[in-house]
Amino acid sequence: MKKFIVILFFSCAILLCLGFWKLDTEDVALGHKLIGTACLLGMFILIPCFIYYRWKGKNVRDYMLTDEAFKRMKEFNKDKEKNKRNPNNSK
Repeated sequence: MKKFIVILFFSCAILLCLGFWKLDTEDVALGHKLIGTACLLGMFILIPCFIYYRWKGKNVRDYMLTDEAFKRMKEFNKDKEKNKRNPNNSK
């Protein structure tokens, strides 16, 4: 999967560079087609594959802000403030 993503990234980058080069030279229509193809490949194939590859096997609930997470943050901040006021009683 990683090799596929790397190959797709470089192919999109090459298509994008070729498209801008074609815009400057002679064939403006082909340049626009190459740039559009690179953008479509990047947005609809490369980014979803990359997101799937990076999030595979991770628990999404660890990254969500829930009531339990807010309670833990409040308790952590209270302990931190208490330790600031009274540094002798640090854990």
